Amino acid sequence: MPTISSFDWEKGTWEATQTALDSRKSATNICVAGDWAPIRVFKKIMETLPESIYGDLLPILKSADLSIANLESPLSDRGKPVFKSGAVFKGEQCHIKALTSVPFDIVTLANNHVFDYGIDAFKDTMDVLKRNNIQWTGAGMSIKEAGKPLVVNVNDTKVAIVNFSEGEDLTCAGKGPGVMGWDLSRVEETIKTLRPNVDFIIVISHCGIEYIPFPPPYVARAFKKIARAGADIVIGHHPHVPQGIEFYNGIPIIYSLGNFAFYQPTNLYYRKIGYLVNLGLKKDGLVSLELVPYEIHDLGLSRLKGTNLQTFWNKFKEISKPLQDDKDLDAAWNGFLQYYGIDGFFNEIAMIMEKIKTEPEKGAAMFRNRLTTLQHYHHWKDFLTNIVEGKTESSPEWAHRIIKEWLTLKTEKR
Repeated sequence: MPTISSFDWEKGTWEATQTALDSRKSATNICVAGDWAPIRVFKKIMETLPESIYGDLLPILKSADLSIANLESPLSDRGKPVFKSGAVFKGEQCHIKALTSVPFDIVTLANNHVFDYGIDAFKDTMDVLKRNNIQWTGAGMSIKEAGKPLVVNVNDTKVAIVNFSEGEDLTCAGKGPGVMGWDLSRVEETIKTLRPNVDFIIVISHCGIEYIPFPPPYVARAFKKIARAGADIVIGHHPHVPQGIEFYNGIPIIYSLGNFAFYQPTNLYYRKIGYLVNLGLKKDGLVSLELVPYEIHDLGLSRLKGTNLQTFWNKFKEISKPLQDDKDLDAAWNGFLQYYGIDGFFNEIAMIMEKIKTEPEKGAAMFRNRLTTLQHYHHWKDFLTNIVEGKTESSPEWAHRIIKEWLTLKTEKR
């Protein structure tokens, strides 16, 4: 059974006992990647030189028996951008070649961008995926479609993928189209129904606060509930920076993979770092787990090497340690709230109010999202509660220091 003490912090690996390893050569290999979108400087590269975007990660991706990525944009040649809180993304149908060049077998769609250009563009996305034999889960034309898990046979192993998100900007499916939202009871019931009929269950969630090194407590609690329900591994993305790992009752929980083939025009170091998850499976469970860190540059991706890789593992261990204790995780969360501070809150409110004046629909969408999305609800509620209770300076030095590093360290200062 995987444990935090048996995880190799110098290599980013966990391996089963020698008996299980004797049959590792015949294990099924699954590779899970984070956010993927043909946007900004990656847009042209994915159209003209699609394989090149993956750099020296390409052999790893190609060698997997099953590969999964989070498709964080529609793929459509039409549509108009919706009014929403954050940025609006769209790839074109031609960008499918950057998925098929690997090829990726599955994409998850439960995220906050797949409906950025409306329902017709979402339909185009499903059509182009279907034409190119890429399966998907996490979104659909109804809650029944969006909440349906994907079950695939890989070699002799039956694997289920369950995908859900926070449903930002009111994009949760109901009677109409949308993503599988934050309905933990439904997710738990889905897992329990799958458990007797499949060999391995992967739960992938798009959630949490962007850019910080630790998951908010509500995310950690949710992922642990999912592990207790019967998931074999829980994997998160959305924060756009790497977060740590814990083993909860022997179940690996990986809180954020960071960006993948997703370019952000910034020199902030941790937004340029991510990692793949390689899983080795047998019918009776997990045989191996390997994390593969990489950096993101203007031409694509490349594996971390040498001192950069060693530094990553040191930092990864540092951000994983507080996950093992609820009190430490609360302290880490309070470190973020303290760093955010009254000035951060005031500036955010002022920015939204100014946007309502200049672009009413956009500003209203931003304010609405602060009121209806869990990450903003917990952020503001807990921050304001700390003010009421006089706890604005309650976090330990280590929490404040790591938060500041994740939010401010620039690439040239490594």
